[in-house]
Amino acid sequence: MFDLHCHMLPGIDDGATSLSMSLEMARMSVADGIRVTACTPHIYPGLYENTGPGIRAAILALQAELDREGIALRLVEGADVHLDHGLIEGVRSGRISTLAGSRYLLFEPPHHVAPPRLDDTLFALLTAGIVPVITHPERLSWVEQHYETFLLAASRGAWIQVTAGALTGRHGRRPKYWADRFVGEGHCHILATDAHDPRRRPPLLAEARDAAQKLVGPQEAVHMVETRPSGILDNRPPDALPPLQAPAAPPARRGFLGRFLRTG
Repeated sequence: MFDLHCHMLPGIDDGATSLSMSLEMARMSVADGIRVTACTPHIYPGLYENTGPGIRAAILALQAELDREGIALRLVEGADVHLDHGLIEGVRSGRISTLAGSRYLLFEPPHHVAPPRLDDTLFALLTAGIVPVITHPERLSWVEQHYETFLLAASRGAWIQVTAGALTGRHGRRPKYWADRFVGEGHCHILATDAHDPRRRPPLLAEARDAAQKLVGPQEAVHMVETRPSGILDNRPPDALPPLQAPAAPPARRGFLGRFLRTG
């Protein structure tokens, strides 16, 4: 399996705090059946000022430690990217990391408030040839009022990533409810661990794959943890990868992304 959202790099954000913790997370990943992990520290202006070059250097250092310890996990580059005024320019310059240098960008909306110009950001990314992979919408405090917002975004080219632990109930009843809806209603492109540590938020993906299988069947569950993530790392265009399984009809045109819809 491929885990494309993981905070395994030591001491670089709110994830692993030490090399020993990173190694423990890596061993857990391998034991769970994960072969490739994207190291995706936060890029959060004013809080986590990570950059592409720094992330790549940290990955090389951790990969060397994994190889020295005989841990069969391949690390690739990424970042959990928050709203940034220079987002597109940052991607083009390499300051902001995409997943393995591909067209796919992990994009994390604010947790507690729906940003007023999020539609403009998604529109700009898509028209620039960058595919935003919206991270863990099921855990956002405003998902109740904006569920259709995410469905509409997905119907127009954005991708949705649901947290493995949310689908299995590790994050509580409310995130599980919304994770079940995103997956079960056919709007989730990939599952990822968003792991931060070995205990509270561990790098476990197999249990979420099994939970997804009960909702959408074995083939689609495999697409979420293998086929589509592998295609992302190969930088394949979205239309060359398996489409979502029987997605619900997109919501009526209104408000969010309305300007983008009018371009279609």
